[in-house]
Amino acid sequence: MPERTCAVLVVEDSESCASMLEMALEDIPGVSVRLVRSGFEALRVLTDRGPAFQTVVTDLNMPCMDGFELIRRIRGDERLSAMAIVVVSADTSPDTPARVAELGVAAYFPKPFSPAEVRRKVEQLLDGTTQ
Repeated sequence: MPERTCAVLVVEDSESCASMLEMALEDIPGVSVRLVRSGFEALRVLTDRGPAFQTVVTDLNMPCMDGFELIRRIRGDERLSAMAIVVVSADTSPDTPARVAELGVAAYFPKPFSPAEVRRKVEQLLDGTTQ
């Protein structure tokens, strides 16, 4: 099997959560991780001519543009719409899992989350073993 080379974008305004996710995801062989702090920055990075990202891991509660709006914009852009999205959030609304599922996310992890579980899910998505 050829060596995987993939990029994952982490959108998280909490430095401690971002660091935890970065450490967990960088352990996946052949994966590079880019951290951004806002939905606006994520959209800029995703639409730049930089490296193509296979997966986005995003928080929901962020200033200016929340994760719901970021997901809607990704799904509405034909170049990005097929990208796998994983949500990691402290949003406590009982409606949140259904809301993100309707937006087509691959997985939802409530905070506090297990970095190992998020890593396992992202690895499955990158390997194409689950959607």
